[in-house]
Amino acid sequence: MSYTDRVVAYVTRERDGRRELLVFDHRDHPDAGTQVPAGRLEAGEDLEEGLARELHEEAGLEDARIVRRLGEFDGETLGHGLGYRNHVYELEAPEAPDGWEHEVFGDGDDSGLVFVYRWEPLTPDLRLWDGTDPVLALLRSSWSASRGSAEADPRRANS
Repeated sequence: MSYTDRVVAYVTRERDGRRELLVFDHRDHPDAGTQVPAGRLEAGEDLEEGLARELHEEAGLEDARIVRRLGEFDGETLGHGLGYRNHVYELEAPEAPDGWEHEVFGDGDDSGLVFVYRWEPLTPDLRLWDGTDPVLALLRSSWSASRGSAEADPRRANS
């Protein structure tokens, strides 16, 4: 089976002693569900270049810093991005505001759409793409481990 490579950005921050995730909803298409920035790589683009480009086009963020690569997931496992090889990253964006609207630009299918961004607590009931996202469990697990209350999930991909 051939895959198209896709990058997925889980931008996190610590606020008031809790971990939060940057998410968005489509302003004009609320039925699309809450999501995180993601998109296909362009021809000849490496993963980190594509990640930076997608964050800039979809969220207007230019100062995001990669914390770590969380792994590679097929769409079936991830619950979204079907038919893609999904390269998943955790990032920080220290200058990102608490909330904003952004009109997507670039050559992608989502160009011209308006995304409404906000930070959500990284809790077990947070849903992305109207489903359970296994990456959220990895993020919660590593956050707990870093705070000394649990061990990191050994199933986490280190590739």
